[in-house]
Amino acid sequence: MLFKQFVDDDLGCASYLVGDEEAGQAVIVDPAFAIEQYLDVARRHEMELAGVLETHTHADHVSGHGRLALEHGLPIRVHEAAQATFAHEPLRDGTEIDLGRVVLRTLHTPGHRPEHCAFAVTDGSRGDDPWLVLTGDSLFVGDAARPDLAIDALDGAEGLFHSLHRLVALGDGVEVYPGHVAGSLCGAAMSSKPSTTIGFERRFNHALTESYQDFMTNADGAQPPRPPNMEAIVELNRGPFFGAREWPLHTARVGDAIVLDVRDVHAYAAGHLPGAVNVPVSGSSFGTKAAFVLPERPIHLHARNEAEAQLAAQRLWAVGIFALAGWSEGGGSERMESLSVEDVEQLLSADSIQLLDVRETDERDRVFIPGSKHLPYRTVRQAAENGLCGGKPIVTICESGPRAAIAASVLQSVGVDARPVLGGGVATWHGERCSFRRCGN
Repeated sequence: MLFKQFVDDDLGCASYLVGDEEAGQAVIVDPAFAIEQYLDVARRHEMELAGVLETHTHADHVSGHGRLALEHGLPIRVHEAAQATFAHEPLRDGTEIDLGRVVLRTLHTPGHRPEHCAFAVTDGSRGDDPWLVLTGDSLFVGDAARPDLAIDALDGAEGLFHSLHRLVALGDGVEVYPGHVAGSLCGAAMSSKPSTTIGFERRFNHALTESYQDFMTNADGAQPPRPPNMEAIVELNRGPFFGAREWPLHTARVGDAIVLDVRDVHAYAAGHLPGAVNVPVSGSSFGTKAAFVLPERPIHLHARNEAEAQLAAQRLWAVGIFALAGWSEGGGSERMESLSVEDVEQLLSADSIQLLDVRETDERDRVFIPGSKHLPYRTVRQAAENGLCGGKPIVTICESGPRAAIAASVLQSVGVDARPVLGGGVATWHGERCSFRRCGN
């Protein structure tokens, strides 16, 4: 058996190529929009691609199944409950895909979405029992999928609980390869490990050790933020096939586009174009963060060079942002001043700033700075446009700096005086600058 895992480090998404080398056939499971990686592996191993399998309709990234169908004529399979409008072969519980001696058996595992499926993979040259299972967005390493994206959270959790225990019945020795690792918004406690086993998760994964009642109670609690562009991405993924995009042109003309500066924060702070928003492509979750903070306007990329602009374009396409108006080299006349934790302590004592904590709610619940206002970075544009950021000069702070810088750049782009705390944050304040009593808990 030929088995290859591909992980998108920016989104935390995993996809797979599975096949039989002797038969020379393989399928791709949950392909990313950047399909070149699968074509390269298939070419090197002299494998014919026989089709594409989708575990479900993805809500956080654009699938590559449209490109594979349009550019390479591959048939697409997805469960009939997906209500896909593109040409496809419907999957049902028990559907088997034969690739020589390698067989993928479909397990309908609803919960994350009604159409969700897992694929149990058997290598006939090793035995008749499944060797591994591709669990998509059901069972993760250390966690389980969120149940609230497609239907009511409790209805989703009901299905997910039973689906997870169906997977457990495959046996402790079966290897688990999920559709996401840490970095995705589809689960809160995922590990960065790329795989696990049913046995390990049965012993240590809270979603499998909890009682039914505890599982349902937790599912009805707070969930991570929903993926940005979620509804649009779902419609793209179940609608007509969507093909390749062209690289944005090198042009100095910005026009009505918003400038997305993808250089690192220090280069941006030293000089950027007026109104530019800074989301470094070198940082984590670039595509997701950009989708959260950008308005619905064409985008002009500002980058160090063409390679950086192209990387940014790829990662924007992955989250359904296609309106790229061009790119140009970085630099500009506007600057952004940053502060240290020590500066903030002095300014707060003088009551001369408004401190915005731009982390997520669960982070703030653990520790916070008294006198700070909570406003997650992904919501600051709306807050500024609604007049909630007036008065004193604003300082943004997060755990260590990256989100604070994004928030400050968004505020500056709409005319609000804002500066970020870089090289430290709430953790630094709590651990080094003040006592436990003063910092809160």
